[in-house]
Amino acid sequence: MDSATTPRPLPTDLRLDGAGLALAASRHDSASDGEVEPSVLYAHGFGQTRHAWSATATTLAARGRGGLAYDARGHGGSERNAAGDPYTGHQFTDDLIVLAGALSRPPVLVAASMGGLFGLLAEARWPGLFRAMVLVDITPRWETAGVERILGFMTAFPAGFDSLEHAAAAIAAYLPHRAGRKSSASLRGLLHEGDDGRWRWPWDPRLVDELARDSERHQDDIAEATRAVRCPLLLVSGGRSDLVSARTVADFLELAPHARHVQLAGATHMLAGDDNDGFTATVLEYLVELDRTEGTGSSTVQRAHPPVTGAVP
Repeated sequence: MDSATTPRPLPTDLRLDGAGLALAASRHDSASDGEVEPSVLYAHGFGQTRHAWSATATTLAARGRGGLAYDARGHGGSERNAAGDPYTGHQFTDDLIVLAGALSRPPVLVAASMGGLFGLLAEARWPGLFRAMVLVDITPRWETAGVERILGFMTAFPAGFDSLEHAAAAIAAYLPHRAGRKSSASLRGLLHEGDDGRWRWPWDPRLVDELARDSERHQDDIAEATRAVRCPLLLVSGGRSDLVSARTVADFLELAPHARHVQLAGATHMLAGDDNDGFTATVLEYLVELDRTEGTGSSTVQRAHPPVTGAVP
């Protein structure tokens, strides 16, 4: 049976142990009988959830590349930090190390924005954690204006939306090139309704002040981590991104000269949502090339050390 016509099983929702709290995840099993464990790990961007990867993960699983997508702490269905426990980048990196290290073989990390930054920090701290990394519109140094625009939108409705239609209109104004693609009905699974009847984003509002607003002061640390990464790297950027530019790409390639760069000309920072077909095809091509370069299928790549049972100090 051709992979394109192979039945695609529904993802299995899971609760996994992170570094001290429970994380919501979805496992996209491969249609291939030979794959017994996910070979791709998906990490979403700030303010997103694991469902941002649904289309890509489903397509890749149907082509023999099973995946595991998770909600970062404070996002989606994952637990939030307790009151008095501020969010830190170290915690998010620890979570990623625990999830990836629990697998018996190093996965390929496909990570957008925030997820990519923590991926670089995790691989630098634990070399060999990942077989390879696909960074989705993120570089160790980024354009400040792009971050400010994102945070401006994310904090523009502190009291939430009075209806799903209100939310759809706000998103259309923020992403005019995708107007009409997010119907009010499709937002029902993205936003959550509070006891007051208002609809809110699926992330802890504390994340903005505790994690995002001061993120630029960590750029030097992330750059040094990138310099230490030796696993294969692919950067997929959006030609219309206001976060990643020719300047930041050049800086990234200087830090990691073994990395490759592919640009999807029509995409913005929301790359996988803007051009999911192009993005998914790019990732699949990269995985096939990775197999060919290594001379082996991903299912035979074993971890050089025992699985991680906890985050390293």
